[in-house]
Amino acid sequence: MNAKYLSILVLFAGLFTFGCANKSTQKETKQAENISKETQKQTKKEKQTMVLISTSMGDMKAVLYNETPAHRDNFIKLAKEGYFNGLLFHRVIDGFMVQGGDPDSKNAPKGKQLGQGGPSYTIPAEFNQSLIHKKGALAAARMGDNVNPQKASSGSQFYITQGKSYSAAELQNMEMRMGKKLNQTQRDAYTSVGGVPFLDFEYTVFGEVIEGLDVIDKIAKAQKDRSDRPLEDIKMNITIIEEK
Repeated sequence: MNAKYLSILVLFAGLFTFGCANKSTQKETKQAENISKETQKQTKKEKQTMVLISTSMGDMKAVLYNETPAHRDNFIKLAKEGYFNGLLFHRVIDGFMVQGGDPDSKNAPKGKQLGQGGPSYTIPAEFNQSLIHKKGALAAARMGDNVNPQKASSGSQFYITQGKSYSAAELQNMEMRMGKKLNQTQRDAYTSVGGVPFLDFEYTVFGEVIEGLDVIDKIAKAQKDRSDRPLEDIKMNITIIEEK
């Protein structure tokens, strides 16, 4: 891969800072956990796949969406193969997201540039108006639109959103900047649990963290180098704990 994944995220990182307030992430995490309880109820009805993401900073339990079958099945396949085990969260930005899934990160020496590794395939985008970048969203990284106009996803790299909560006025301001309107699902989520609205329908969201949202905050706050790689490696192990 010759281009870095999440190139649009780099550009939007500056935009993301507009209107940011120093709100407690504890309140947002609690709100997100309450909403996730509803997801868990739905999960029991639909028998969605659950995964455990174990890290040195704690564990996260996530559900994979049936609405994104190609991404779901690929993630399950890689997890069963042990593909993710020992890989790093190699890019973390507090107030934004944490990223991992680069196979080149396994046993990577300090200072090594990461973010370009992955299998030799991509996955077609699977956008859904109800699957958005609220806090805890599990989404696929990808190369930028200039080389990837179809917005196809990386075969392995993913990120988990942290983001922030917004006021109605901030969302209106964002709509003006983006030149598009948010739907009610987006408004409800981003004024309560928070997230990263401007990534919606640009990157495929294929799951969400339903337990351990505080772990996202811990990882995002890790000390890091100029490339946003944590100074102390944060390794992951991903296992399937319940499958459809």
